[in-house]
Amino acid sequence: MQCPMPTINTNDDKKLKEIFENTQNIAIVGLSPDPTKASHIVAKYLQEKGFVIFPVYPKEEFILGQKVYRSLSEIPKRIDMVDMFRKPAFGDELVLEAQKRGDIKYFWLQLGIVNNEACHKAEEFGMVAVQNKCTKIEYQRLFR
Repeated sequence: MQCPMPTINTNDDKKLKEIFENTQNIAIVGLSPDPTKASHIVAKYLQEKGFVIFPVYPKEEFILGQKVYRSLSEIPKRIDMVDMFRKPAFGDELVLEAQKRGDIKYFWLQLGIVNNEACHKAEEFGMVAVQNKCTKIEYQRLFR
């Protein structure tokens, strides 16, 4: 069985608002140190709105003043949401890593990223899955 595209929760404003209201810590997978990249712009915005961000990136030591981790499993704090800025196929690996942690409630694939199988697995694992939406755009729209 495949997740419909987009997932059932993606267009449910009440559910999207609930996600943000119940999120404090966000692991941003693929957070670029380049301030012109979408991942950096979104992460900085979320940080300015009071969310604690945990950059996950293969290089760098710090991005946006936060320690950079190489994987979700390295992050020592509770993570409420994983927000992915990687190629869609990486979602298959990421959802398994998120499930192993056991604390991630929200599995979010950024605007332009669609992986129905990863979303289906996330929902099987008890996470709420959102794909093809931007956390910054949705937060701005819902909390004007």
